[in-house]
Amino acid sequence: MKRLLAVTCALLLVLAGCGSAHGRRNGIVVTTNILGDITRNVVGDAAPVTVLMKPDADPHSFAISAQESARLESAALVVYNGLGLEEGVLRHVHAAEQADVPTLAVGDQVDPIRYTADDVAGRPDPHFWTDPKRVRRAVEVIGERVIEHVDGIDADAVRANTARYLAEIDELDSWTGERFAAIPAQRRKLVTNHHVFGYLAQRFDFRIVGAVIPSGTTLASPSASDLASLAEAVRTAGVGAIFADSSQPDRLARVLAEQAGVHVEVIPLYSESLTAAGGGAATYLEMTRANTEAIVRGLTDD
Repeated sequence: MKRLLAVTCALLLVLAGCGSAHGRRNGIVVTTNILGDITRNVVGDAAPVTVLMKPDADPHSFAISAQESARLESAALVVYNGLGLEEGVLRHVHAAEQADVPTLAVGDQVDPIRYTADDVAGRPDPHFWTDPKRVRRAVEVIGERVIEHVDGIDADAVRANTARYLAEIDELDSWTGERFAAIPAQRRKLVTNHHVFGYLAQRFDFRIVGAVIPSGTTLASPSASDLASLAEAVRTAGVGAIFADSSQPDRLARVLAEQAGVHVEVIPLYSESLTAAGGGAATYLEMTRANTEAIVRGLTDD
């Protein structure tokens, strides 16, 4: 009788939520779609991966539902970019951490840099994915943490997926460097919608002339004096192209092009988000190749 009572009480405790919280957790939740694609390549079919950010969304401003927030708190692992990127979702990630959900801030693990432009100087730059070598480190860390925190996962399958994807990243890195070598050193100058290519500039020897939106986030807005100062920098540097994010309106970039008083082409890049299938940047590999070709074309065409 006592044994039956003990078993019944234990069962009631589990049903009431007093059992092991870790035992109820399953699956991996990823905040951004770029990290979602990377994580899916690492995990494969070994565990379900839920990606919160939809294609063509803005990582700085996208929001999630109450159901998605609850999903965060029941995950075996939450993977997020960090470094201030997911401004609309970070409080939900912190809530999951307070519920003892294991989390991985990938940006902290890839030797992050800080902005150097006057308007954002000193702040951490979250856009590490523009450097394939840092993405390589991200792949390694995600694989390690998935094996560590996701119970019952096929660790050998994750290691094999990781090794395969690392080889693809290495190939991408080599190809990107070869393509950028076609741009003369004196023409490796970038003007973008906002400060998003600092890692690319550091890795491949580009100079950032400036950004239309004087911030590391798309949530800021430029003043008339900001545009005038950047227009003068564009004229002085002789920049022939301005690169605008494909998911953001390029009106401000076109205004800057007009103010610069010279012919400046506005070229779209996939800088903040993947697209849906068929949209030109459905995976991280496809996005990087498309951006590389667009930058080479924009800075070599006369």
